[in-house]
Amino acid sequence: MTRHIPVLLDEAIEAMDLQKGDTAVDATLGGGGHTRAILSHVLPGGRVVAFDADERAIGRFRRSAEADAGLREAMEKGSLTVVGENFSRIAETLRSLGVEQADAILADFGFSSDQIDDAERGFSFRADGPLDMRLDGRTERTAADIVNGWDDEALAKLFREYGDEPKAWKIAQAIVARRGEKPFTRTAELAETVSGCFSDVERRKMGIHPATKVFQAIRIEVNGELSAIGTFLREGISVLGKGGRIAVITFHSGEDALVKRMFAEMSRGCVCPAEFPKCVCGRKAVIRTLSPKFIVPSAKEISENPRSRSAKLRVAEKL
Repeated sequence: MTRHIPVLLDEAIEAMDLQKGDTAVDATLGGGGHTRAILSHVLPGGRVVAFDADERAIGRFRRSAEADAGLREAMEKGSLTVVGENFSRIAETLRSLGVEQADAILADFGFSSDQIDDAERGFSFRADGPLDMRLDGRTERTAADIVNGWDDEALAKLFREYGDEPKAWKIAQAIVARRGEKPFTRTAELAETVSGCFSDVERRKMGIHPATKVFQAIRIEVNGELSAIGTFLREGISVLGKGGRIAVITFHSGEDALVKRMFAEMSRGCVCPAEFPKCVCGRKAVIRTLSPKFIVPSAKEISENPRSRSAKLRVAEKL
């Protein structure tokens, strides 16, 4: 049974404006909470295609579906299709399934509690496990490869850009010094080294574990998350039908900045100089953003699910 709680569930469902008979995509199956909700809004007559590159997540979902009559029936009838692919391949995969156009797409870029709490995946600094962090076990590069192979400048840049870590340089130097004695193989070793870069006073004042940002940065790099998100946004919007909506939930400033920038670019029409009497560039807006800023979880949701505290939802509609 999944332990994951879907984030911004009601807000995402409302933003997608789902109708009976719609074809919808959940680009990030995870624990399946969003998928279940989407399916309930498009049936009867609709279809949901759910993506996940994590074979374990798909396995958990299929096992739970066997015990759920509604999900089992939907999968048997083809109303619900689960595919083991990264969301960056959304357009190609949908075409292979005979889906030419989608009415709504949802992506939640956070990692599920099931993934984070599984020590053997190496995502967590709270429980010791192998220094892995791969979402898709079919890929080769692990967190250990980065921690043991990158020089201090590259590590510091990674921690600054993907982790917003103020002590990036100090932590990078500490990692390089520690691995000179013995290579890192376990998450507890890395977490201990990172924590050692903070004083007792600093650690007490922090609202998060000292290794949170470093682990986040390494995970993003291991899985090529930002590159995949950029491809997904372009491909996903391309398969949306007119009036279709895309809702995106991010948890990291880099992710949100990327979504904001791409939505802004694709919402922009003519770029001709103001003095031109008429447009000669031919550029037209592809989408319009529906969330002026972004939508965040309520205080109630954050109290019930603290992992939702950094979530941001942005929504756009295909023109």
